[in-house]
Amino acid sequence: MHLGVNIDHIATLREARGVLEPEPSLAALLVEKSGADSLVVHLREDRRHINDNDLFVLKEVVRLRLNLEMSISKEIVGIACKVKPDQATLVPEKRKELTTEGGLDVIKNFRRVKSAVINLEGEGIDVSIFIDPDRSQIKAARGIGVRMVELHTGRYANAKDKKGAERHLKELRIAAEFAKSLGLHVFAGHGLDYNNVLGVTGITEIEELNIGHSIIARAVFVGLGRAVKEMKELVS
Repeated sequence: MHLGVNIDHIATLREARGVLEPEPSLAALLVEKSGADSLVVHLREDRRHINDNDLFVLKEVVRLRLNLEMSISKEIVGIACKVKPDQATLVPEKRKELTTEGGLDVIKNFRRVKSAVINLEGEGIDVSIFIDPDRSQIKAARGIGVRMVELHTGRYANAKDKKGAERHLKELRIAAEFAKSLGLHVFAGHGLDYNNVLGVTGITEIEELNIGHSIIARAVFVGLGRAVKEMKELVS
């Protein structure tokens, strides 16, 4: 199983002081050196962490697959088409949310999502859609024509007890199996950490886990390189 590392919160720390450091591109190089399989960043409409310049710099300096999380707004789609990341992952976005809340509702936003996918794929960008582990959402994503989906693991990660975690883990397993049966590549992420990630690694249909906050939080105490290596060992 592969590991994608999200470095948004390196930029969050920079923006807290409105200065130039820490520099996301330097963090990206360290993530690359430490064994990650892809680099993940989210260009939000409010630019609360990663900004446009970061994207262009990362595209130039990083050899890892660059996975850009993004909304389906025309502005962001336009920027992505200029940067040309290796992969774009379409996610929902609310201005006041602390972090992404749930998966993108493909059924409700079918036309807008399809338009974004067509524009991005037209520039040679692979497109994934971040969705809840729900059969109808998976079918809708497949109907749009994407080749990959990322399952939202938040309900599992935030479960309040063992019984709830087991129920949501089963939900993820069933969803991954269904997505795979439709010919989709399956990724997963959100809220995963060093304590709960092993449950998800047992789902063989999932090819990659995308993890950010817990790795950056651990890096405060052990360093970014070691934090990435420890998570890579768990995921592998």
